[in-house]
Amino acid sequence: MKKLTLILFILLFTSSAFAGSCPMMAKNIDAKIAKVQELRNAGVKAHESGDHVKSEELLGKALEMFKG
Repeated sequence: MKKLTLILFILLFTSSAFAGSCPMMAKNIDAKIAKVQELRNAGVKAHESGDHVKSEELLGKALEMFKG
């Protein structure tokens, strides 16, 4: 019974300790989304102006950000 109480106690407090990192994680996600959107817009603009090599490069970078 003591072991069960100790395990529950540890689980309760470790989960609340990690809860503070949620806003930081959300900010990191927002920053990545903004960067991907910039790359996407620049890639589409390059495509529309006829620079398909640059367009593929920019859009490829945007896609790579989803992998990492």
